[in-house]
Amino acid sequence: MTTRIVLVRHAQAVPPPFGLPDDGRRPLTPAGVEAARSLAERLVAYGPAAVLSSPQLRAVQTVTPAADVLGLAVTTWPELREWESGMLPSADWEERYARSWADPGSAQGEGESLDALTSRAGKALARMAAEYPEVTVLVGSHGTFLARALIAAGRRVDWAFWRALPMPAVHEVVV
Repeated sequence: MTTRIVLVRHAQAVPPPFGLPDDGRRPLTPAGVEAARSLAERLVAYGPAAVLSSPQLRAVQTVTPAADVLGLAVTTWPELREWESGMLPSADWEERYARSWADPGSAQGEGESLDALTSRAGKALARMAAEYPEVTVLVGSHGTFLARALIAAGRRVDWAFWRALPMPAVHEVVV
């Protein structure tokens, strides 16, 4: 049995304010909303039987136009959430992310290591395969989750790949 999983990185979102924890309620920008609408036809063409998403608003908003066309509800799974890095948004975020990619077993403060995120992503993929066998599942999530899910599925993904991911981005895996 195989399940095709179409992973979608959210479209452009309103940036998080520096120095404050990201609360997950950041919406898409107007350009992001338009990109999500424009992406819907491509996502519908995969013929998904289910649409899942991170509970974070920007991910839900990205897959909702496709779900609406398909007549499907967007079901949120907490394990599809973005990486809980332990880092507050700041001007030097890219340097700190690069250090985490260089040492994926390390965690910052109470944050989750990238290795832990890879494990969480792998478990989410396995759950999808168990709950949705022999169909296609559309999954709205986040860049770091998408990259680590690809790693969990056996793909070679590195810091440069993550940095080059557009918003939105679409990648598929079969589990």
